[in-house]
Amino acid sequence: MVGKNKGIDAFRKNVYAFYHENMRSLPWRKTRDPYRILVSEVMLQQTQVERVIGKYLQFIKTFPDFSSLAQASLSDVLNTWQGLGYNRRAIALRASAEIVMEKYKGKLPELPEELAKLPGIGKYTSAALSVFAFQRPAIFIETNIRRVFLHFFFREREDVKDSEILALVENTIDRENPREWYYALMDYGVMLKKSYENPNRRSAHYRKQEPFHGSNRQARGKVLKLVLEKREITQKEITAELAVPSEKIVNALKQLLQEGFLIKRGKRYSIQERKDMRYDEQ
Repeated sequence: MVGKNKGIDAFRKNVYAFYHENMRSLPWRKTRDPYRILVSEVMLQQTQVERVIGKYLQFIKTFPDFSSLAQASLSDVLNTWQGLGYNRRAIALRASAEIVMEKYKGKLPELPEELAKLPGIGKYTSAALSVFAFQRPAIFIETNIRRVFLHFFFREREDVKDSEILALVENTIDRENPREWYYALMDYGVMLKKSYENPNRRSAHYRKQEPFHGSNRQARGKVLKLVLEKREITQKEITAELAVPSEKIVNALKQLLQEGFLIKRGKRYSIQERKDMRYDEQ
């Protein structure tokens, strides 16, 4: 046990020493406001920090609290969200604001199991919110944290499962200051990505991201952006405006209708603005 504790202490000391010299100054780290931390965590899902910073600042200026976001039109929310991609997160975020206002009287719940009931909030995000907004020692991993543990504890291993890493996360967490500890792990992981061949390739869950250019996701984003700009538009007009294959436009429109982004009246498409619309995971 003594040797184990010494190893944990040395690991923490190493990570914290780097962090205290190289910590990133990020706007959501300077607040304890649960709303702002929720916005940042949803934006950071599958999106690089550099792309999020400006949009985060713009978003909280436009929608400074749960009340203003819950009352906003979907068009306004999506226009502010433009450039981040994965637009379903914007629907989820607005729906979460509505639920927080209606069910929790404007206060974000603290427990991960309650947070996980909100739209678009999975196991990782619910635990991260519990840590960063409420200083609760929840256990989670994300890509940078995974990279740190693979680097320190699995240098000679391949196909390392997240369950193995989660056990180490739980054994090494700083329970007195989990918020700062997770920030330190993330910043150390960013350094590793820049300095070493990506340790995450040794993870059993590693998947190479598909190219964005030319993808269906890119086509959906272009179609949605154009509908936002024009307010009402036909499929023929969309095809004439966009340098996107017609079959991808057809698929994009079909998906955007199914997911509740758009409505169709006759031949014209516009943004779905129903106030009772709810985010649907399916």
